[in-house]
Amino acid sequence: MLTIDLFVASNSPRRHELLAQIGVRFATVSVEVDETPEEDETPRALVRRLALAKARAGLAQRPDGHHEPVLGADTLVICDGRIIGKPQDLAHALDIWQHLSGRRHQVMTAVAMFGKGREEVLVQQSEVRFRVLSRAEMLAYWASGEPRDKAGAYAIQGLGAVFVEHLAGSYSGVMGLPLYETSELLGRFGITVIG
Repeated sequence: MLTIDLFVASNSPRRHELLAQIGVRFATVSVEVDETPEEDETPRALVRRLALAKARAGLAQRPDGHHEPVLGADTLVICDGRIIGKPQDLAHALDIWQHLSGRRHQVMTAVAMFGKGREEVLVQQSEVRFRVLSRAEMLAYWASGEPRDKAGAYAIQGLGAVFVEHLAGSYSGVMGLPLYETSELLGRFGITVIG
């Protein structure tokens, strides 16, 4: 039987890297969750609901004989109350970057744990300010391939870092898994990160 601390209901390489960074032993379970916002649902309510839904769906995917908790996470990028998803194509990416260029936006990540008869969720919000972007930079960034599967059409841990003029909050949260909140949840479920 695997020796693990938890299951992660995410295929995100960034989340996997962050968990490995803090020494968590985990296995991945694949889940499909409808991410359509409900009518009048706030971004905070949506990100909480999706993280919990992923953790709950992951619980059903655990192999027989395993009772470790499941971690689910979801990240939203919000600017002027508008949720900025993943770019569908170059034209959509350009629209996103023009909207974010020279402005502040919020990155909200919820982390949920489900197991041992209970569930808990924590939400972390960061504020990011982009410098003014040129069209040539936007086109070159799209050509790199990096932004194509990222909320907000950028990766702060990659080339997209050069767009970020200021960050107030959690760098790992903007990547997709706030480590402070994650370690807090892990501790509540008996998983020690340090010590």
